[in-house]
Formats: sequence, C-alpha cells, structure tokens
Amino acid sequence: MDSKYLIDVEDLYGAHNYNPLDVVITKGKGIWVWDVEGNKYLDFLSAYSAVNHGHCHPRVVKALIEQAKKLTLTSRAFRNDQWPLLTKEICDLTGYEMVLAMNSGAEAVETAIKAARMWGYQKKGIPENEAEIIVCANNFHGRTVTIIGFSSEVLYRKDFGPFTPGFVEIPYDELGALEEAINPNTAAFLVEPIQAEVGIIIPKEGYLRKAKQLCKENNVLFMADEIQTGLGRTGSLFACDHEGVKPDILIIGKSLGGGCYAISAVLSQREILELFTPGTHGSTFGANPLASAVARAALQVMQGEKMVENSAEKGEYFLDKLRTIKSPHIKSVRGKGLLIGIELLSDAGGARRFCEALKKEGLLCKETHEHVIRFAPPLIIRKKDLDWAFKKIKKVFKEID
Repeated sequence: MDSKYLIDVEDLYGAHNYNPLDVVITKGKGIWVWDVEGNKYLDFLSAYSAVNHGHCHPRVVKALIEQAKKLTLTSRAFRNDQWPLLTKEICDLTGYEMVLAMNSGAEAVETAIKAARMWGYQKKGIPENEAEIIVCANNFHGRTVTIIGFSSEVLYRKDFGPFTPGFVEIPYDELGALEEAINPNTAAFLVEPIQAEVGIIIPKEGYLRKAKQLCKENNVLFMADEIQTGLGRTGSLFACDHEGVKPDILIIGKSLGGGCYAISAVLSQREILELFTPGTHGSTFGANPLASAVARAALQVMQGEKMVENSAEKGEYFLDKLRTIKSPHIKSVRGKGLLIGIELLSDAGGARRFCEALKKEGLLCKETHEHVIRFAPPLIIRKKDLDWAFKKIKKVFKEID
C-alpha cells in the first residue's frame, strides 16, 4: 500500500476535520519519522508538543509494554497500584497538593472549569449559577461545546451553538481589561501563558505576574492552561515559571504521556480539589494504570535526560539562527525554548506552501492561523540536527524568494 492509496482511503471514509500535509507516516524513532515509501523526515512539530520525548522513547515504551502485560484498565470503581505513585510524583515535582487525572487536554480544561465554579460557589460565596470565568481573545483550550463557546474563532463556533454561558472574553495581554472585567461573581481567570495555536503569541514581560496579583487581590483563581507549553516546551518546567508565577489551578497534558498514551491532569491545592466528592466528576479511563505507568516513566525521562534544560539551551540557539534569515516574506521570528513561530507577511502566499516545501526537504512542520509556521521539535534534539534543519529552512526561503 502506497501513500496515495492510504490518503484516498482516508479521504473517502474519514471525516474531513483536519487538513494534514500529505505524508503518511509509518514509523518513528527519536526525532525522525519515516513514510510508507521509506522516506525519512525530521519531525519539527512533535504532535503539537505531545512528543517532547521523541518518538517511541525506549524507556517510555518499555513501561507501556510491561504495564500492558499486567493491567490496563480497572475504571475508578477499584484502585490500581500505579495511580497513587503518579499522584505523589507529580505533586513532589510541582509543589501542588492534589492532582486529578483525565485523558485529553480538553477534558482537563473542562475539569478545571468545574473546579473553579465549584470553588466559586462553595468557598467564595458566588450565588448559584452566576459564576463567571474570564478568558482571553484568540484562546485555544480545546474542542468541546463549552470550550468553543468562549472561543473567538468563528470557524470553531459556526453551526455548533447554543453555547454554555458564564464566560467573559477580554483581550490577551491587557491588564486593564482584566481588572475591568473582574466583579464579585468572577470565579477564575483562564489563560495560556503563551498562545501557541494562534501563532506563538508571547505576552509582555510581567503580564502573567501582574495578572496573578490582580487575581489574588480580588479572590479570583488564576488558571493556566499549560497543555502545550508545560513540561519543558518553553525552556522551563512550566511557562509560568519564567515569571515566577504559580497558578491556583494548573492544567497539563500532551507530553505527560510521553508521546505514547493519552493522559492529562489538573493540579491544585487541597482546598480546591478536595471539593470534588464521589459522583461529582469522573472518567472511566481517567487515571488508568496503563496511562499512569507511562506518565511516571515520561516524567522520569524528562528529568533524567534534562529535557527542560535542553529546550532552553537549544531554543535560544535556534532562535538566534532563524533571526539571521533575510527574506522579504518574514515579518517576525518569536518563541520561547523550542516553541517557535515564523510569522509571514500577508503577501507571502500563506504559511502552508512553505510547510509543503519543507516537507520535500525532509522537514515536517505545520502552519497555524494561515500566516505562521510553527516549529516545535522534540526536546531531545541536538545542535547538529538543528543545524541541519536550519539549512533546509534557509534553502526554502531562498528558493521561494
């Protein structure tokens, strides 16, 4: 079976809710992947930061196989021997007191919303069904009906309403707007420390720190969505760490599963997460032993192989190199750690054609919001591999110029 056959079958039988590059991957190892014809590519997207450890990391795969042979699922009707160990290891690593596991990032965001509302009613004293959560324009927190309901992207919302009420949208990176939006019924402020999906938008220095202070002064929970930015992607354990901010509720996912299994989590202190009682929230697959064992291995690898430090070092190095490219199509190059975006000018013909050209050169990346090329290689990448990627990127810009 060749790529064309598989693409045709997918287009015929699969729903068309994605627009992928036409490369059919069959194998991955470390930072490299191969298509069904045997062509080799450098993965410069990492499954939107879910593959921070690289593809099929041997220690993570070993943990998955060993656990899969013993026990995969019990539901939460019974206990298992992996979830308790993961809870302690996550809390020891992050300094939070409790953790609640789910499966996808969107589920974790929904969980955080429920936790914030429950806290608002039970602890802050907000009148029932009047709690508000402040969100930012151009946010991306997932695809559930509740979450897309507070998205400012028309495409995400069209034909999916009516939506869940209780959300107030403000501009991103504007403290004045946050201060004005807060009122006695405000339970929480939900924010991405870097808006990755909209094009690697990094707020001004001090924004997160001052926003957290505003929330504290007004008895409002500061909730950070670090599903993409967390666990080393930006060169620190969490992107909020760059400003010394500890969110009241922290949302993680993607690379928590080491690129091998889906798991997400909400972290907070006891006074917030202990409000959940039996029957108030749950998931059949949440905190399953297979996911827990994989996550434990993923966290151990992240720390043992100094992936966070490598992200900081290699990210700074690569950003400096990208900024040397002279092209009439480039508007700006920005990023933190190994989360990097090249924004193109509106007359550049869109980022898609650059990504397609890079694919032909053996480099896989993806456009985001039409005019931005996103680079997010696995955090295990070496300097020589970044040099190879840089030559390909520079070549494509020169040829398209």
